[in-house]
Amino acid sequence: MIALDISSIKDFMHKLLCTDTFDHFLLKEATIQTGITWNLEGELNNDFYSSEELDELGLTGLSFLPFGQVRAQCFDLIKGKRTPSYFKFVFLLSPENLSRTLQRTHSAFTPEDITGMFINLKFQYGKLLLTTGISYRIFSVNKSLEQEWDSLVKRFLLNHEISFEEL
Repeated sequence: MIALDISSIKDFMHKLLCTDTFDHFLLKEATIQTGITWNLEGELNNDFYSSEELDELGLTGLSFLPFGQVRAQCFDLIKGKRTPSYFKFVFLLSPENLSRTLQRTHSAFTPEDITGMFINLKFQYGKLLLTTGISYRIFSVNKSLEQEWDSLVKRFLLNHEISFEEL
């Protein structure tokens, strides 16, 4: 796990809410605190959709909604003259990207061993903090996947010209 201080909050927020930079991540949850507190749960209600709709929307096999499908609503909750007093977004890799990441890193772990690979964003007291994490279904003292995930997240940020300072 790493903790990163995002240097340019305005630039980061533009990339988060106005571009597709984070669209491929799944939204596990979000909390946005303005005049009231908005709590968003990203868990899909599969009963709401027909199987055809799930296929058309690219949601088949997913437990959580891709951020790209709720980004505009999150933008609407945050935009305005006043900065939110607090927000938190919890993103995770899709099952497809989780499998691809495990293969690319030559990890001994399987997708069945991992509950999720997370990016957590928290804005509070004028600071934006990004932390990483992995939730395992099994017990392991092997931390190599966490180190790889941390490196991949830092590379992702650098590739998208998002400046940060490691804490």
